[in-house]
Amino acid sequence: MLPKANRLRHWKDFQTVYQNGSRCRGKRMSLRAYRRPTTPKGGSPNRKVAGGSPTRIGISIGRKVSKRAVDRNRIKRQIRAAARQLLPRLSPGWDIVAIVHSPAKECNSTQFLQELEQLLARAEVLNGHSRGSLL
Repeated sequence: MLPKANRLRHWKDFQTVYQNGSRCRGKRMSLRAYRRPTTPKGGSPNRKVAGGSPTRIGISIGRKVSKRAVDRNRIKRQIRAAARQLLPRLSPGWDIVAIVHSPAKECNSTQFLQELEQLLARAEVLNGHSRGSLL
């Protein structure tokens, strides 16, 4: 399980990522990544928020992937385990949603880890990459 600070849980946060995030697609899943603003709304520009805030990860998996909740939950557990391994290498201040596609039913944990790592690198969230100057 991911630490509480690294979980994307609220519908409003998912919607923000879907509407404003950049997209990357792989064979088994796609990824949406949104860099949270560094200053709070209506707050002082001198106060940094996202720079020190942890990256949050959410997983979206629909019934098209599998009708059985047991299968969908197994896939979510495997993706969470892969995300937990990559967590120390992620840049802070990002919201990420992993969207699972049908070919993921036949995957194992190492395949999820490899694909998630590739997608995060392509989205420039992994290894300290940053998208533009948002500071």
